[in-house]
Amino acid sequence: MDLFGTAGIRGDARTNVTPSLALAVGRAAAADGSEFVVGRDGRETGEGIAAAVEAGLESGGADVHRVRPVPTPALAYASRDRRGIMITASHNPPSDNGLKLFVDGTEYDREAERRIESRIDPDSEPTPAAWDQWGAGRTLDVLASYRADIVEYARDIAGDCAGLAIAVDCGNGTAGLATPDVLRELRADVTALNANLDGHFPGRDSKPTPESLANLRRFVADGGFELGIGHDGDGDRIVVIDADGDVVHEDTILAIVAEHYVAATEAADPVVVTTPNASGRIDERVEAAGGRIERVRLGALHEGIAVAERSGGTVVFAAEPWKHTHPAFGPWIDAVVSAAVIAGLSASTGLRRLQDPVRERPYRKMSVECADDRKVAAMSRLESRLPEVFPNADVATEYGLRLTFPDGSWLLVRPSGTESYLRLYAESDDVDSLVDAASEPIERAIDDESA
Repeated sequence: MDLFGTAGIRGDARTNVTPSLALAVGRAAAADGSEFVVGRDGRETGEGIAAAVEAGLESGGADVHRVRPVPTPALAYASRDRRGIMITASHNPPSDNGLKLFVDGTEYDREAERRIESRIDPDSEPTPAAWDQWGAGRTLDVLASYRADIVEYARDIAGDCAGLAIAVDCGNGTAGLATPDVLRELRADVTALNANLDGHFPGRDSKPTPESLANLRRFVADGGFELGIGHDGDGDRIVVIDADGDVVHEDTILAIVAEHYVAATEAADPVVVTTPNASGRIDERVEAAGGRIERVRLGALHEGIAVAERSGGTVVFAAEPWKHTHPAFGPWIDAVVSAAVIAGLSASTGLRRLQDPVRERPYRKMSVECADDRKVAAMSRLESRLPEVFPNADVATEYGLRLTFPDGSWLLVRPSGTESYLRLYAESDDVDSLVDAASEPIERAIDDESA
């Protein structure tokens, strides 16, 4: 049974992530530990799914602390020294829901996810624990301490935001319970948009994109704000808007924050963990500050952190586009912390000056249709064919197929984990020519019936 994708379990709440499945996952997870925290975002189906998870956990013998509704990073914060389950579909449509599992603040890795799947039999319901061994339920308030700890951490890392005019669009998600209050405590002048919790997401689509954030962008540009911040439905994604209302490229923000962490640390071997689709501008700024980059597959920053630390490095920051982990605060993805850190850096230095050292080469992303049952064969063909097209490139195949060129240009092809596509990413001064040269062999590899 394959339940977990790149970010937990997600799907339609009536057909995929149902109360029955939630009950089964809760019962399966109870075998891992005796104490869990359970949180949810603001989706209409969240309360029912959470109740089913709690029933599964308690009937499996685990005690449950209810901390809902909260941002996903607040649930991860609450899962320190115990385990946790967050009921969220993040930026998916309001009809979806999902389950994400944590242990001691860290997302379950692949091995732990497979362990949960192995305990779920779709044809039978497991027997509950003995009647006198069921767990108990209670309520836990975590938001106040979570917000206070972020304020203390961000003030130490990046400073106060005194006088900085910020507009924050929380997208009717749970970030509205945290980010505006944190920034105000840091003395920013905050205007919050769509900060009321509403599972219909009436203000805009839950996924923060340049299109869905159009109102925020206009508001920032017309209102004299120095910074705009957009969140998704559960507070683990951040998009940054400059004073002109333009979206600052996600990899530029990643490069800025990564460079700051590397420059500030006293670690002998500072490491920044990122993903294969992340820009070379990150490598440039991290190396200039005296650090190094390690890459890991999308959706697995927590696994990359573990690998880098086992090899002796000190991970000072980990990120994929829009999603950041601040290891000194906690091992989870946390856009509320990111908002506080970025605001502090902007207040002290200015966003434009932070961007100045970052070399922004043209960058393109493209999706090529590929049926799921063709992905493995197509990628196998490309591993031999693309290097023939680009013989001067260095080739890496750990997380898709990545080709890096002598001038620092690169391209990456990887199968989508959620849709019927191969994803192509490229960065180059002549990115259109690079994409054009790669597109034809990619399409041939998908259509080829001979291998």
